[in-house]
Amino acid sequence: MKRRLLSKSKYINGLQCPKLLWTQINQPESIPELDIVTQYIFDQGHLVGEYAKKLFLSGIYIPQDDFMGNIATIKKLLAERKPLFEAGILSERIYCRVDILNPVNEDEWDIIEIKSSTSVKDVHIDDVSFQKHCCEKAGLKIKTCKLGFVNNQYVKNGAIDPKELFILEDISTQVGETSESIEERVFSLLEVISDRTCPEVAIGQHCLTPYECPLRAGCWGFLPENSIFDLRGGKTKQFSLYEEGILSIKDIPNHIPLSRQQKIQKECVMTGNVHVEKEEIQQFLNKLKYPLYYLDFETIGPAIPMYDGTRPYQDIPFQFSLYVVENDSSEPVHHSFLAEGREDTRPQILYELQRLLGPEGSIISYNSGFEEGVLEELVEAFPEYTDWLEGILTRMVDLLFPFTNFHYYNASQKDTASLKKVLPAVTGKGYEDMGIGAGMDASIAYERITYGNATEEEIARVRADLVKYCKLDTEGMIWVVDKLRKLSD
Repeated sequence: MKRRLLSKSKYINGLQCPKLLWTQINQPESIPELDIVTQYIFDQGHLVGEYAKKLFLSGIYIPQDDFMGNIATIKKLLAERKPLFEAGILSERIYCRVDILNPVNEDEWDIIEIKSSTSVKDVHIDDVSFQKHCCEKAGLKIKTCKLGFVNNQYVKNGAIDPKELFILEDISTQVGETSESIEERVFSLLEVISDRTCPEVAIGQHCLTPYECPLRAGCWGFLPENSIFDLRGGKTKQFSLYEEGILSIKDIPNHIPLSRQQKIQKECVMTGNVHVEKEEIQQFLNKLKYPLYYLDFETIGPAIPMYDGTRPYQDIPFQFSLYVVENDSSEPVHHSFLAEGREDTRPQILYELQRLLGPEGSIISYNSGFEEGVLEELVEAFPEYTDWLEGILTRMVDLLFPFTNFHYYNASQKDTASLKKVLPAVTGKGYEDMGIGAGMDASIAYERITYGNATEEEIARVRADLVKYCKLDTEGMIWVVDKLRKLSD
């Protein structure tokens, strides 16, 4: 029988949920394939890892293709006392691959784990504590443990400077505290993967943290439509109700205190009616001054900044859709911009917006804080637009407002006021048949066709999908406002 190893990633999964660990080992076909967003996050992490290696120019990369070959090579290279990248360490039934194993003093080593996050998280401590345990079991002396993460205040100016891009933080103390009972945890998880039967694990907060479990859809499948996990508010309230045996919003007893929004939800679920507060909706609509400009941005936020003057994960616009409605009797006029090529997209975005946005009238966005933030960062980089921007920001109106405040609520929205839920709830129209149907999908698709090796045919298809998607975001806002006007009459 093949010996089943406990690797670093499996250890982290096991800490989150023994059922997830068992399934990963014994029924891997039950684990859903990675969606494109998760795969993109992993790819960004790999890219960050490649830049981190530039911190140690004398380092040696050990190929990972041959599992036992990697481990054997490491044993030989340890004597050379050079930084080792992707060092595979095997001790009995536990295994880890260390991002950077850096020699210090005469016979000690530092573990340096590289993450694409912008701060130290609890899960990182567990990650590194397992590596330290594995290395020490294999006979290595570990001096310090460090976490390298992305400095989101770093501003690119020419070639990427790895020393400025990364913050290396000594986490030895936290790792030491976490390591006190690691032997027992490792033993327990080794028993899990060796068991013939899958452990029974009730749903709980662990399904959501530190990552959403890939088995969640199956484990939560018994819940009814409009379950208590669709209740607006924090997870603490939801799990408290669940632990009392309450599964549906409609079954929440009257003696349990609910917020105003939660009471509205319960009423809508029980009656099937839509909640409408006409007076509040009318007050919102009165803020809209013609001409109306419906604006939506699509952005990329790569971990490694692409343009001078930008930071890691900064939202860089590459596309906008703009509908202009001159007065209450005019037809909307659509304007679209989608960047081409690999040059900095921001100057042309600003030029086009200044050309199209007139000097007066409301500028309507959905969750406008995002658009406002993008505009403010644009002007930081191009201060010649400062005076113009000040006028723009005073005219911004957030269409999210009546929905996040439940002046309108349809039970089909569940616990969210996002446009992806509000648009079909209000108008019956949605994003189901779109080639691209979400903002993150749009960002990933744009990066792929612009900076990857896409064919001309794929580029043309994706660009058409991007235009269609961004257009629906703004056209959808027009439909929503028209519906609100009818409801408030």
